[in-house]
Amino acid sequence: MAHVVITGGSRGIGAAAVRAFARRGDSVSFLYATHHDAANALAAQTGAKAICADVGSTAEVEAAFARLSSVDILINNAGISVTGLISQTGEEDWLRLFNVNVHGMYRCINAALPHFLQKQAGCIINVSSMWGQVGASCEVGYSATKGAVIAMTKALAKELGPSHIRVNAIAPGVICTDMLAELSQDTLDMLREETPLDALGTPEQVAQAMLYLADAQFVTGQVLGVNGGFVI
Repeated sequence: MAHVVITGGSRGIGAAAVRAFARRGDSVSFLYATHHDAANALAAQTGAKAICADVGSTAEVEAAFARLSSVDILINNAGISVTGLISQTGEEDWLRLFNVNVHGMYRCINAALPHFLQKQAGCIINVSSMWGQVGASCEVGYSATKGAVIAMTKALAKELGPSHIRVNAIAPGVICTDMLAELSQDTLDMLREETPLDALGTPEQVAQAMLYLADAQFVTGQVLGVNGGFVI
């Protein structure tokens, strides 16, 4: 039984991952920043351990990992988005995107590394986005952070491979989570029509890909697209 640590675990893709790994019998701990009721309900439902910690804070990440006796699989899922023209994206929002989406992963990876290195084994799964692969108009900052996640994943796979630590990324497409809440139904319909499988993705489908990467012992440095064919 592996101990799986998932960031951004209280809702959406993170919550689906908590359920998926708990369902197969793994021990699961998840970090969340603000949604206390959702986190507590998920912990009660799955038996997972909920830890309130903002990945945007070094002190909170270090305190959270200090409460963990071991880590076998780290899933870096926590992320935020900001939409709008780059000329209308203030520096504060730009820096906040990088602090959570990129620096948050850096913090969690460094906090988990001692566990992995001691065992000379481990698995890291980073959640990027298809926009990190091809870019999205009016989401330049978000795209930039998710592109950085892909580059970090590939570099880490090379660096940590000799220690038998695998590092992969998932690049979700249009997934039905709270991030889509601000989009109109017309926009959602257009995105669905642009997807070859003629459907929007679900958090559970992304979690299925995480289960695969957790078990794929000869797969590292890869970016697995879960996008219904939107980006090929």
